[in-house]
Amino acid sequence: MDTTSHAVDDDGSETLSATGPSLRTDTKPIVGRSRALDDVHALVRQVAGTDSTVLLLGETGTGKELFASLVHDLSSRRTRPMVRVNCAAIPATLIESELFGRERGAFTDALARQIGRFELADRSTIFLDEIGDLPPDVQVKLLRVLEDRQIERLGSPRNIPVDVRIIAATHRRLEQRVADGSFRSDLFYRLNVFPIHVPPLRERTEDIPMLVWHFVREFSEALGKRIDSIAPATMAQLTQHPWPGNVRELRNVVERAMVVASGPQLTIPTPTVVSGDVSRSAKLADVQKAHIRDVLESVGWRIRGVGGAADRLGVRPTTLETRMMKLGLFRPRRSA
Repeated sequence: MDTTSHAVDDDGSETLSATGPSLRTDTKPIVGRSRALDDVHALVRQVAGTDSTVLLLGETGTGKELFASLVHDLSSRRTRPMVRVNCAAIPATLIESELFGRERGAFTDALARQIGRFELADRSTIFLDEIGDLPPDVQVKLLRVLEDRQIERLGSPRNIPVDVRIIAATHRRLEQRVADGSFRSDLFYRLNVFPIHVPPLRERTEDIPMLVWHFVREFSEALGKRIDSIAPATMAQLTQHPWPGNVRELRNVVERAMVVASGPQLTIPTPTVVSGDVSRSAKLADVQKAHIRDVLESVGWRIRGVGGAADRLGVRPTTLETRMMKLGLFRPRRSA
């Protein structure tokens, strides 16, 4: 039997160690020593060794995918790679074939058989991120997989058994989506076997100094810059900021500060929420670009689905994507 241990380094970064064959620990460090974070780790350790379905809940940018990886890396399925799917990033017309696969000729452009993500995850774990944005017709098919552990490729009546551990995540309140009819109640109850709430950064502010130094070291290596100190006043301001974008926002703020840093002491400007910026260009294209960017940032750059940027702007997703291309708006590089 493998023996796995979990430790926190002096800088606050989490490490995994084990004795036993073929242990793969691809998880990035989860930085912090707060009670809120300890509670999450305790739940992860309780459920990791089982095959129970896990539902990770929390705001965008809190690190739900890192905890999904940790559950997988502490499980008996860790010798096979975890398959990741962002349900909000795949067009509604393709999500079914992406998840369950398709046969040649299943639809016009299906020129070859395609293996779905569930088949790829056989004997491993599948991580379904942004599960709250799954289209209703695909929710029905996912429910069957949860109940029967079988899939059907698009265009084929044959059942294919799959041995898959499911971890789902969402920043949405699924109970509210069930109430408004956009998410199936039976699927919610199937997914909600072992819910884990990942706390927002404002509920674990004591972790902010560790996180800041963790990101400083990361970007020091990448940018070839040496930082010896951070002004105490700067750190105090960072600790008091509400961080609506959570750890992801903090990382981006540190990265910007590192890019412009010119000395051994780092100054990190605290981001501000601006309701109206009078310095913006009055040109129509610039006004549109700024407004669309604000809406995209407010929804985590998700274009499609209920509550997505296209829905909030009152336009078709394809229209918004075309407008973004014309305005030169592109999703920022993904960060932790």
